[in-house]
Amino acid sequence: MGLIVSRGALVLTLAACGWLGALVYRREPEWELAGAATGAFVGLTVLWIERSAVREAGRRLFAASVGMLVGLAAANLVAWTLVAALGRRGVPSAVLVVALNATFGFLGLALGARKGEGVLESLGWNLAGMREEEPKVLDTSVIIDGRIADIAETRFIEGPLVIPHFVLVELQYVADSSDAMKRTRGRRGLDVLKKIQKQQGLEVRIVDRDFPDVRDVDHKLVLLAKEMRGKLLTTDFNLSKVAEVQGVSVLNINLLANALKPVILPGEMMDVRVIREGKEPGQGVGYLDDGTMVVVDN
Repeated sequence: MGLIVSRGALVLTLAACGWLGALVYRREPEWELAGAATGAFVGLTVLWIERSAVREAGRRLFAASVGMLVGLAAANLVAWTLVAALGRRGVPSAVLVVALNATFGFLGLALGARKGEGVLESLGWNLAGMREEEPKVLDTSVIIDGRIADIAETRFIEGPLVIPHFVLVELQYVADSSDAMKRTRGRRGLDVLKKIQKQQGLEVRIVDRDFPDVRDVDHKLVLLAKEMRGKLLTTDFNLSKVAEVQGVSVLNINLLANALKPVILPGEMMDVRVIREGKEPGQGVGYLDDGTMVVVDN
């Protein structure tokens, strides 16, 4: 709620600035209205950029911003040329300025987002350094599991780790549960988050993006990962399948753990410390370094 109020205040403030600017330039109601409308348009554009910064790659956002600036420059060049020719007074001139700025600004923004990267690179702009890694959206299961902290510490995961606010709420709910087992798991998840945030060189983002019309947390995670063009990091098998069906890439920690198990060939020698007896007579049980159980006969 506070975020919505602050965004609304930004738009109103910029609209007021546009109105004051028009008041200084020309004390006429139509120009004051045009200034307020232009300020509001700039405010809405700033909010679009702010929201896009969460989910868009840096190169695309930069290209869209350049396209919008070019569109606004062209709009004002055309608008003020026509106003000078038609005369500064009158509602039509004010409407013309606002309409051209809104139209050209939007077209520049849209074309810049779609085609801007190629155009800028063809003109000699080097945008390679602005390439960003895909964000990884964490769900509750992978945080409680805890192995993500060790994996992140090895630097095998590139890009920012994104923790949605609704996942934090779910973790807090589990940590406050009356069930002792759930309470332990929830507190473990909170400790894992603290460990991740303290790691040097690792970008961790807490995002407030929510989907009020969606009640299921798993569905929210899929929508957020799709919106941010990122990957979903989880240990939940069912969530993995649902996300993949909807076109979202998934990184499942359990599949990674299975892939990293050492391959032991028949007849290969190994050192295993037998730590307890097996179920059958003459059997012993030991473990490999990765936790794989080994049953020894005789």
